[in-house]
Amino acid sequence: MSTFEEFDEKDYGKLTGGIISRLGNLLKPHWKWVLGFLLCIATVSAIDSYTTFLSKRIIDEGIIAGSREAIVRTVFIYGGVILFQAVASFGYVYLVGILAERVRYDLRKNMFNHLQQLSLSYFSQTPVGWIMARLTSDTERLADLLTWGILDVTSAVINISTAAIFMFLINARLAVIVLVMLPILIVVAFRFRAKILYHYRRSRKMNSRITGAFNESITGVRVIKALSREDDNLEEFSELTEGMFQASYRAAWLSALFLPTVQVISAIGLGVVLWRGGMQVQIGAMTIGGIQAFVSYITFIMWPIQDIAQVYAQTQNAVASAERIFNLVDTEPGVKNRPNTVDVESISGTIRFDHVHFAYEEDDPVIRDLSFEVQQGEMVALVGPTGGGKTTIVNLLCRFYEPTKGAIYLNGINYEDIKLQDIQSRIGIVLQTPHLFSGSILENIRYGKLNATDAEIEQAAKLAGAHDFIIQFEKGYEQDVGEGGNLLSVGQKQLISIARAILARPELFIMDEATSSVDTLTEALIQRGMERLMENRTSFVIAHRLSTIKRADKILVIEDGQIVEMGTHKELIRKHSKYYHLYTCQFRQELEAQYDVLNKPEPDNEG
Repeated sequence: MSTFEEFDEKDYGKLTGGIISRLGNLLKPHWKWVLGFLLCIATVSAIDSYTTFLSKRIIDEGIIAGSREAIVRTVFIYGGVILFQAVASFGYVYLVGILAERVRYDLRKNMFNHLQQLSLSYFSQTPVGWIMARLTSDTERLADLLTWGILDVTSAVINISTAAIFMFLINARLAVIVLVMLPILIVVAFRFRAKILYHYRRSRKMNSRITGAFNESITGVRVIKALSREDDNLEEFSELTEGMFQASYRAAWLSALFLPTVQVISAIGLGVVLWRGGMQVQIGAMTIGGIQAFVSYITFIMWPIQDIAQVYAQTQNAVASAERIFNLVDTEPGVKNRPNTVDVESISGTIRFDHVHFAYEEDDPVIRDLSFEVQQGEMVALVGPTGGGKTTIVNLLCRFYEPTKGAIYLNGINYEDIKLQDIQSRIGIVLQTPHLFSGSILENIRYGKLNATDAEIEQAAKLAGAHDFIIQFEKGYEQDVGEGGNLLSVGQKQLISIARAILARPELFIMDEATSSVDTLTEALIQRGMERLMENRTSFVIAHRLSTIKRADKILVIEDGQIVEMGTHKELIRKHSKYYHLYTCQFRQELEAQYDVLNKPEPDNEG
């Protein structure tokens, strides 16, 4: 089962001890709050039963007996316990609300912190919609069960217990008749809930798919509009919503039928009490106040059964949510620190790939027996056809993934023996698809160094060639970039992301097609800044533009996960092989003005 796959029906009802135990552990840090609200709800429920007993005394000892003193005494007692109940009611509502928020906070914080530790492979394989559902709806469901669910069960159990005690105090025989009806109501309630739950599960499955469809439609709206896929998407979405509607409709219909069924059973109980109680009143074995109290106690017993059945259904759903949450929390990072890792002050120096193999999926290798060495300060260009493994090499270097076989060495140390933070904190990377966070340009650049001054940020922007267009905005560096930077052009976003990387002052710099979205003039400005930035720094560049590649100290031609050629630009041109083919095919327009020079007998004249 994949990490984001929905659970089967049998999994939803899996009330395993391990899951229940872990749910209990979520409440342990807040046991004082739990104890407080349990005491408050126990007080409220017990007083409900006691006030009903007091109403019996008012009728029998006061009204029917004609005793004003008994009425006044009972009313004072009644008023006192009601005031006490009001305080307890405030207490349990306040405490359970606080407890629910604390549980939600703990769940979300723990999941978010864990997500920060997970490897890139997890996010590559898991839909964003699935992760968001765990952080939102599943968290809400679990927190509600652990707070309001416990409250409902506690209240129901105490109501039933105290009502039964007072009924036996009033009339034991009639109490036995009422309690005999409890199993019938329990069976009916739980069977209804089981059927309702079945359809609710179907609705939840469809909702998960709809959430994913929503996410993809929003994030991919430009592609959808560009390809005029609106009608097709609407049709697919309508099918999903229709399935959810049918399941929800069935669950709603059964829920509506459940209420009158409980009312009928309750009416039968009331009828028996009134008939038997009336006969006993006639012979003096029971009072009118006793009958009135019994009618109220029947309600105290019947409706809590419904609450318990409701919580039972919620528990199964919450356990399913808990399984999904724990599935996320228990996911081990694909890349993590080994025991006895070493601290390093720097990763600058020789980088060596030693017979590296890598596969995203078993038996489908992406990198095969890759070996090369890069000296400190060298600029390495990775070129080759799409899908050849260039980005994978960069991901391995950044330790987003680790080699399946072989090893990568930094300064002669296997990088798996170095703390992950020591490596990744010293690498600056600019991706082909730039991403900006919601906020201002200033905030996005400062993300590379949170304690940077405004002057440092401006200097980084100048090096990246972004300063000139930034100051053209009305708010300058305070200009809002919009969701994902959508208020800016792709080129502007790329320049800001480059400025962000420059500000971080990394020891190792990686550019993955970072200049592909800017014009030639802007690229020239960036390259001048990069030359200053890359001085004495090792850098890896994935690029197709000639102006970028020609500057490289070493060019690696990657094809099918292997190095098929390696050398400088001039060396590889002389070979007239793979690199030459890529060079002439992919850069023909850029090289048109230089085509005659390339075909001269003396290629040394190449610029």
